Amino acid sequence: MATFVLVPGAWKGSWAFEAVVPLLEGAGHAVHALTLTGLRPDDDTATVATAGLDTHADDVLRHLNRHQITGATLVGHSYAGMVIAAAADRADGRISRLVHLDAFVPRDGESWWSCTNDYFRQVFAAGAAATGYSVRPPDGGDPRRRPHPLASVMQTVRLTGALAQVPRREFVYCSGWEDRTPFAGLRARLQADPGWQVHDLPTGHNAMHEDPEAVAALLLGE
Repeated sequence: MATFVLVPGAWKGSWAFEAVVPLLEGAGHAVHALTLTGLRPDDDTATVATAGLDTHADDVLRHLNRHQITGATLVGHSYAGMVIAAAADRADGRISRLVHLDAFVPRDGESWWSCTNDYFRQVFAAGAAATGYSVRPPDGGDPRRRPHPLASVMQTVRLTGALAQVPRREFVYCSGWEDRTPFAGLRARLQADPGWQVHDLPTGHNAMHEDPEAVAALLLGE
């Protein structure tokens, strides 16, 4: 039995994986879907304003500690690629597999802001204009989305190199939104790295909603 820890991207909570969780559980695995600090419905202004990338990595590590999880498969979507990389680097060997689901795979000293493209920098800058500390979700989409802590996308990640010791590292490239994706260059970089396995899905960015069966099958190794 595997243990999956699912970490959502910007603006989203554990509900982002609601269609995938029962498929993994139905296959006999333990599944933990997280909501990061600042994205919870009852988080106050101060919590949102002060939540950084380190805060979110600590969210993951605290969850591992609380539930005494070892041998975990960490899955991060989009922004959460930054989070699972930082968490795995500090997890003292408790992570057996990383899956970056159309998600950033940072190198030491990079941030979401430095890794993304101009399109998303403009989206986030416009979304943060009202408060200066949180980024409102783009119009449309799921009404459960919440303003995302701006500090978390600006903070640079600190990696010691321990990430390279995770036995399985995988990147999933969603090819159905190539007009806006910030991940084309990352896909090419990881395809050339023998330490990474690259998968392609023909969905848009939110693969968990568009084709949860395909996402679950990939996570299950089918």
